[in-house]
Amino acid sequence: MLETMTTSQKMTLAKDFLPINGTDHIELYVGNAKQAAHFYKTAFGFQSCAYSGPETGVKDRASYVLQQGKIRLVLTTPLKSEHPITAHIAKHGDGVKILALWVDDACKAYEETTSRGAKSYMEPTTLTDEHGEVKMSGIYTYGETVHLFVERKNYNGVFLPGYKEWKSSYAPESTGLLHVDHCVGNVGWNRMNPTIKWYEDVMGFVNILSFDDKQINTEYSALMSKVMSNGNGYVKFPINEPAEGKKKSQIEEYLDFYEGEGVQHIAVATNNIIDTVKALKSRGVEFLDAPPNAYYEDLIARVGKIDEDIAALQELGILVDCDEEGYLLQLFTKPVEDRPTLFFEIIQRKGAQSFGAGNFKALFESIEKEQAKRGNL
Repeated sequence: MLETMTTSQKMTLAKDFLPINGTDHIELYVGNAKQAAHFYKTAFGFQSCAYSGPETGVKDRASYVLQQGKIRLVLTTPLKSEHPITAHIAKHGDGVKILALWVDDACKAYEETTSRGAKSYMEPTTLTDEHGEVKMSGIYTYGETVHLFVERKNYNGVFLPGYKEWKSSYAPESTGLLHVDHCVGNVGWNRMNPTIKWYEDVMGFVNILSFDDKQINTEYSALMSKVMSNGNGYVKFPINEPAEGKKKSQIEEYLDFYEGEGVQHIAVATNNIIDTVKALKSRGVEFLDAPPNAYYEDLIARVGKIDEDIAALQELGILVDCDEEGYLLQLFTKPVEDRPTLFFEIIQRKGAQSFGAGNFKALFESIEKEQAKRGNL
């Protein structure tokens, strides 16, 4: 029965004991939040939103909140060498620490998940200021990554209590990014199935797509991937695991340089990928190399009729794939820092709810070219 179901139909099989309304925010621990904020504003078109630090009464860290569409990035830097976040950055480099989920009841989310075996990160906590209250709780997922449950129905402030509005005269135009489509995690050898079971048992998610090393491979390397989704499809977490190959896979390279399991990439949605990618490229965002011409020559035969001009897609290196519900367009940045770890995906969905399985070979060959330049293949 599962084999004949669409991706959307599979989502309905998720257990609904943990209703999630979407991604609330993504927090990155970084070495210099002020400079990182400038990068995400300049390169990606995010806008200044909120700030927390010594000026707001928080003495041990500084956090800058950036927003574009429904996407909120929080960039946090510790202010002392002995701070735990300092140790986190020393080990992992800049990267995602918190995948915060917007829920109606943070206490219930905590009770439901910890009773099913989740390790506690934050017991239910209420933060208040003149704008109301926010309730939060949190659990650990793979590696040192955290899911924070955020209940903000009784709050009308700029972000969270403890933050003040961040006004800036520097406000680059948006690049058309709308919301978080999915976030991908890389786990170690033989760790994918336990992680998948954790999402099923603890979060009530359902496995909507699976790819093994026979589907995701190149001449040199391979990996396995499974996509976990909540019931309404607002939150999706693909999980990757390395597989045996002739040389080191991109997942192994990530695990080596991140020094553990963590978030590999953040996929952000747009309604016009051609305009968005043009804008990002003009601001210096680096993308993986385009696939060979043959990829575009047989594109229509592979995915059917599409609305976009193929020449424009080819010029930008944008990939196209389809499933039984439509098609999608996607493009991947190079890592956004010196360690070859975190990167971004730009995605536009035209009905398709899948993840570009038909593009995996072209994508990973492009990644391998970059690995080879770094001497890590």
